[in-house]
Amino acid sequence: MPEKVRVFLDTSALFAGIWSAEGGARMILKLGEAEAVKVLVSSQMLSEIENVLRRKAPASLGLLAVLLDRSGVEVAPSPPPEIIQQSEAVTGHASDAYVLAAAWLAKVDYLVTLDRQHFLDNPAVRTVTPFPIGTPGDFLAWYRARLS
Repeated sequence: MPEKVRVFLDTSALFAGIWSAEGGARMILKLGEAEAVKVLVSSQMLSEIENVLRRKAPASLGLLAVLLDRSGVEVAPSPPPEIIQQSEAVTGHASDAYVLAAAWLAKVDYLVTLDRQHFLDNPAVRTVTPFPIGTPGDFLAWYRARLS
């Protein structure tokens, strides 16, 4: 049996998965729940999402816990400072550098984000990473193509 696809969700993608039961990000979490993919996040991102939810949607904190558990979300190892520095040179943003470094260190197959400025519209990121980066919809199209 082939290895499961390893998909890394950043804070924006996880927030979208919590906020909308119908969107692509929630579908990725459902794929994790079905054990079709392995969903990964960083410990720093979990702190971020908790803070965001406490500010914007405190009633969703319970849903976050349920979705993380059901989806079998794995916390990627924390990247060392030198890899974070290298990633910051590419992303231009410290928080996103941590995400990129954690995804890279975890050897993911795909990084899912909604961050246009530091990831999706940043050609420097796309040229150095060994994995594709895209929106939840981009990932789902990529995943479907792999199944064909």
